[in-house]
Amino acid sequence: MPKTWKYDLDIAKYARQIEEDPANFRAYKERGNAYFRKRDFERAIADYNRAIELKPDYFLAYNNRGNVYMQTTRYEFAIADYDRAIELKPENGMPYNNRGFAFLLMGDLIRAEADIRKSLDLNPANIYALNSMAEICAAKGDASGSCKWLRMAIEKGYNNWSYIMTSPTYDAVRASDCFIEIMRDRRPPGVPPARQRHTTRRPGH
Repeated sequence: MPKTWKYDLDIAKYARQIEEDPANFRAYKERGNAYFRKRDFERAIADYNRAIELKPDYFLAYNNRGNVYMQTTRYEFAIADYDRAIELKPENGMPYNNRGFAFLLMGDLIRAEADIRKSLDLNPANIYALNSMAEICAAKGDASGSCKWLRMAIEKGYNNWSYIMTSPTYDAVRASDCFIEIMRDRRPPGVPPARQRHTTRRPGH
């Protein structure tokens, strides 16, 4: 079970900031992030909603609310929020990657790949987009392509091994020699290759 005490401390801290300044839209967004990490998704959405009410052009609140919707499989709502985030900051690659991942989970690999490649055009070192490309290749059954992109992500710092080991997005390539080699070389000692179904993405900043 994840430790929630740190999230509770963050929630209390931002609640105090909100009490001192009810118009502090950033504090609402930050508290929403803490609720997201605690997996209290409806409270996270409520705080992102309030941040947007206070600042309708707040790019990060749309992006992060989209992450909650994606985590709770409300993909159409997630895509609408990512659309708005892209409209507000088209030079930022983060919502392109997130929208692409939503399309991937919906099985729309063409739009997924277009968005992920756009994210990489904007930021070639985006480790999350590199990992997403690996997942797209996995969904196509392209083990060598998936391993190539995954190695690139790892080389640039991607290290969410729990996600790699358990995410269903990699299921189609788990038995491939190259994937087994990556996991043998990189899996932390003592961590079993158990599977569970999740699609956790990090909120923005």
